[in-house]
Amino acid sequence: MGVIELFLIGAGLSMDAFAVAVCKGLGMRRVNWRHVLVIALFFGGFQALMPLIGWTVGSLFASSIAAVDHWIAFGLLAFIGGKMLWDAFHEDAGGDVCACGRNCASCPKYRTSACERPDASVPQAREALDYRELAMLAVATSIDALAVGVTFAFLGVNIWLAVAVIGVTTFALSFVGVAVGNHFGARFERPATIAGGVVLIFLGVKILIEHLCG
Repeated sequence: MGVIELFLIGAGLSMDAFAVAVCKGLGMRRVNWRHVLVIALFFGGFQALMPLIGWTVGSLFASSIAAVDHWIAFGLLAFIGGKMLWDAFHEDAGGDVCACGRNCASCPKYRTSACERPDASVPQAREALDYRELAMLAVATSIDALAVGVTFAFLGVNIWLAVAVIGVTTFALSFVGVAVGNHFGARFERPATIAGGVVLIFLGVKILIEHLCG
């Protein structure tokens, strides 16, 4: 199996991660490139790790996981999506108060060149990454790659080349996904958070239906 075939497999496996990365970008008011890098590393790293695990442990372990992997992915995505919806509907209706004393949600200068404190207009607490949530999302979007790793073992694929191509592909698409999501989400934070939660729940249901009906 050549690099092109591995790239196509990696692109296919990374579509769920790309969709979730877009959702993460939707919740950002401004692009924090360090956070974008961390998110992409999580998704790319787990997407590369799962085939390696599958290749290592063999088909016996994968056949056991196959019976419940869709339920695991559904549960994780539904939980994170539900949490996003909860946060969107239960956040402080008054909005965020900037260091300048104004309410960013109602301030006409927010995210414009006239903003007096652009460096402080987004509270750091709102911008912090939830690493546990990221790990859950990364597992949920990469669990299908476990079975692919078993297939690689049967086909005698160079596993190190495979995990490198899959990991880099997912990293790149996730990086782009966060930036694309932020382009829209920075303007409509609450609707974007709701949309992101709905998308995650829909994605979990889609995975569940595909496995139950496939």
